[in-house]
Amino acid sequence: MAVIKNDNYHEEQNRQNILKMRAVLETLPPFCRDFFRGIEDYTSSRTRLAYAYDLRMFFEFLHEKNPLCAQTEIRQYRLEILDQITRQDILEYLEYVSLYRKEGKEIINEELAKSRKLSSLRSFYNFFYENEQIQKNPAALVPLPKKHEKAIVRLEPNEVAILLDQVEDGAKLTKKELEYHKKTKLRDVALLTLLLGTGIRVSECVGLDLQDVNFDVNGIKIRRKGGYEAVIYFGDEVETALLDYLEEREHMVPEEGHENALFLSLQNRRLSVRAVENLVKKYASRVTTLKKITPHKLRSTYGTSLYQETGDIYLVADVLGHKDVNTTRKHYAAQEDERRRSAANIVKLRGK
Repeated sequence: MAVIKNDNYHEEQNRQNILKMRAVLETLPPFCRDFFRGIEDYTSSRTRLAYAYDLRMFFEFLHEKNPLCAQTEIRQYRLEILDQITRQDILEYLEYVSLYRKEGKEIINEELAKSRKLSSLRSFYNFFYENEQIQKNPAALVPLPKKHEKAIVRLEPNEVAILLDQVEDGAKLTKKELEYHKKTKLRDVALLTLLLGTGIRVSECVGLDLQDVNFDVNGIKIRRKGGYEAVIYFGDEVETALLDYLEEREHMVPEEGHENALFLSLQNRRLSVRAVENLVKKYASRVTTLKKITPHKLRSTYGTSLYQETGDIYLVADVLGHKDVNTTRKHYAAQEDERRRSAANIVKLRGK
């Protein structure tokens, strides 16, 4: 049996998602396959996998809590069962996912997570309702949970400087951490400088290959959510950090299948999203204990700085890869309000 090896991060992630998806489908009612085939052309494998996990949880809830559904194994459910589910059933499901136990662990879902689970159900029901395969659409009758807007957590300019200085000199690291720091210093500086200097997502960062970096134009080619490619440009500080790291990278011997990866782990394999999350946590926790800094918060830091410098919400949306500028505006509404307030005294009606 032939084994096909592929070094492209995004294709490999897609392959893994497809394999996971197949495994989840084996636990769902057979009619679910029609839904996933129907949405395949306009959704990513990652989105479909998230839908599959949400639907599995919904059917498990029905089987455990609903007397009607408990009489039949989940795999034996027929499409007609969707017409027997009521708006009240879905409301009870959302109430259940707020707090439940699974495999000995307590799991909490707040408004955002509950909204996503309801959105999955809405898409699922809409597909069969619009194809006239079911008579009712109770999911459409359930309002999305009200979202409570949270303040953007980001690093202040002085904290960014302290963070990068610390990555360079290893201040406040333990003895054991300093041993690793000697081997990863240039990589860590390049990685954090890139995240802070471009606002790219952590998945976009770890997916970078060597050939995706072009110093002629100081740009990187990334794969955005949704699968499309984009070129993001970087400044002098990012250029310097990347060049320093690439000089070291030339002497590394990657594991087979990881030859093209830009950022390598100590095992000479492509750095994972989890590894970057741990790396950011390690350094950022020494800068501030009041903020929980993640790679996404570094992205927010860049977006805030870019908006404060330019005042151009459309530019920020484009650089961050937001398809809808309203998404960006929602995140940076506080900055917009500050700018409006500052305008109050700019125009003078009478000379003093």
